[in-house]
Amino acid sequence: MAVNQTSTSPSEIQKYLQLDQKNKIMAEYVWIDAGGETRSKSRTLDAKDVEYTPDNLPVWNFDGSSTGQAAGHDSDVYLRPCAVYPDPFRGSPNIIVLSECWNSDGTPNKYNFRHECAKVMEANAEREPWFGLEQEYTFLGQDDRPYGWPVGGYPAPQGPYYCGVGAGKVVLRHVVDAHYKACLYAGINISGTNAEVLPGQWEFQVGPCVGISMGDELWISRFFLARIAEEFGIKVTLHPKPIQGPWNGSGLHSNFSTKDMRAEGGMKYIEEAIKALEPHHTECIKEYGEDNELRLTGEYETGSIEKFSWGVANRGTSIRVPRETAARGCGYFEDRRPASNADPYRITKVLMTSIFGKI
Repeated sequence: MAVNQTSTSPSEIQKYLQLDQKNKIMAEYVWIDAGGETRSKSRTLDAKDVEYTPDNLPVWNFDGSSTGQAAGHDSDVYLRPCAVYPDPFRGSPNIIVLSECWNSDGTPNKYNFRHECAKVMEANAEREPWFGLEQEYTFLGQDDRPYGWPVGGYPAPQGPYYCGVGAGKVVLRHVVDAHYKACLYAGINISGTNAEVLPGQWEFQVGPCVGISMGDELWISRFFLARIAEEFGIKVTLHPKPIQGPWNGSGLHSNFSTKDMRAEGGMKYIEEAIKALEPHHTECIKEYGEDNELRLTGEYETGSIEKFSWGVANRGTSIRVPRETAARGCGYFEDRRPASNADPYRITKVLMTSIFGKI
């Protein structure tokens, strides 16, 4: 069924955004549903002389039966604020509130992966774990095909699109830049963007972030991307293999280091970590996203889902050690296995527990 799209000029929007809020603010509560998608709803709060934090924000609730997170006979799921960001859509003093989902009996919701991840990060805080996640995604048109692809056909083979410049090579750069600016405004540690190998596919990187903040910032940056694409009437997919055939899939390459790995002689600790990861390969794959077997085939810059492997500067392995890291003898490594739709809390948690043991 066709969906009508409305068009409003920026000047028409601005006259409303500039209205006096009468000493009130709008707080957009954001959470992750059962399907790994962000949801949100707004509430009005009093403006304060001090900034809102997770500790002084009210707990809220939503209908979990409508998001796959609760049964209809006991549908209230509670939103406990855990991180606060400036709102790039409504502007200051309005805020975005990332929230954990909790059941009415005081237990974390089944789909609240942040809670256990935070405990692992706290237990390993002295290791100073740094993460950097590379989020690949694909823009889709209303026909659910990659944006800019010929109707009923295919573009030229891969080659000119990665980090491409110019018409016929890249699409929707303005949407990418809008997302980039929104993340910077909100204080997200976004470290860059680039066009990817599949036409219509892009990537942004978040990090390095310490501990639990990695998952928080990646989820909020995903929310921003979906919200901005909504304004342009464009869809975003995080599916790891949006197009079957001779096309690259989408991953969430995960860069990781500890203070020991970053220090002189750190290559020893990197190799020990990789050795510790190998016997947990199957366990990690279970945490690394849905439909990942369509992507991890051993082709198109991936390692095989069936076998753990690693190498220096090799993008066809499970784990890649950057050549600069090998040359310096310290730095970080990249886990190339996670799918683009993987939950960052699950990725970062299983990396820590596989290498350093469960708490």
